[in-house]
Amino acid sequence: MTNKIVMYGWHLSYFAGKVRSYLHYKRIPFIDQPVNMYTLLVRGKRKTGVVVMPTIKLPNDEWLQDSSVIIEHFEQRIAAYPVIPVTPVQRFTAYLMEAWGDEWWIPIAMHTRWNYPENYALFERDAGSALLPYFPAFLQRKAAAFIARKLRAMLHTVGIRPEQYETMNYWTEHMLDLFDAHFAQHAFLLGEHPTLADFGLVGTMYGHLGRDPWPARELIAPRRHLRNWIDRMAAPPPRDPSSAPAQLLADDAIAESLLPILKIICAEFLPQLEGIAAQVTQLHAGWPAGKPVPRILRDVETTMGGRVFRRAAMPYTLWMAQRALDVLHAMPDNEKEKVRQYLQSIGGERLLTMKFPRLRRHGVRVEFDGEAA
Repeated sequence: MTNKIVMYGWHLSYFAGKVRSYLHYKRIPFIDQPVNMYTLLVRGKRKTGVVVMPTIKLPNDEWLQDSSVIIEHFEQRIAAYPVIPVTPVQRFTAYLMEAWGDEWWIPIAMHTRWNYPENYALFERDAGSALLPYFPAFLQRKAAAFIARKLRAMLHTVGIRPEQYETMNYWTEHMLDLFDAHFAQHAFLLGEHPTLADFGLVGTMYGHLGRDPWPARELIAPRRHLRNWIDRMAAPPPRDPSSAPAQLLADDAIAESLLPILKIICAEFLPQLEGIAAQVTQLHAGWPAGKPVPRILRDVETTMGGRVFRRAAMPYTLWMAQRALDVLHAMPDNEKEKVRQYLQSIGGERLLTMKFPRLRRHGVRVEFDGEAA
């Protein structure tokens, strides 16, 4: 048994990119292990209950699953270089942007990968060699194709539908321009070191947009400040022990260059959350205690760049929002009021009145946990 932490995941994986970046930033020694077929489908499922990546194996043979849970685990144990802000507005923003980065960007990441065929050669090579190392190439290709079919089957569910391609393309270009402008002025989203907000966003930016050939060339390369941020997240520069620690913006401030992005989050992501909350609330009545809620519900409608955008409701997204609301509810009244005024200024005050049954994570699904959140 190794006395080191092992992370099982691929470089092309959305959430493995998030966790890998976090471990590098925290200077946590770990073995970066590409996950093979047996570990993915058998060993990992036996240890965590689900077929997912990444998973973390601790030196005591405890396994962790879910990127947010993994980060929370290490933040509670390693005080150096914290990624959770201490001031109320920045702390709430970090959790909100983590939820948005984790959940909202999934269709963009999958669209820019699977609808551009030139990306498949890299996926086939990386996935095949990881799944079946030392096996003949034709078997590696078959293994990669098996995983590719599973992922492509999700495209319609997450909103990747031909009638929405133009909307997604327009929105992506605009958002990347906003991020490029922000990173021209600031090293990270909330200041001079990364927070949960950055780790939520880097999942799609590293493994998908920043690494797949088509989006890396067409979308990321022309935006050099965004490219530099992705590279900083993937490989943090060495720290000078004699230098003062990097700081977030003073006085709990949010950069002016980030405000347009936050206003878009409030205009688009919050209606998605409300649509999911309505379905989950309706489902709650009479639902058997302890039974996980379906991973996918009916379509929910929101907007993307001012145009209608539809995708299936996923209750797990609501659990991520609940994490942000829990942070808010735990604040003293004066800090809650500061966050309320901030949300009002960016069009997000409706989040404070959102009601839904309290949820508990169950692998990649959720189950009901008591009364309304």
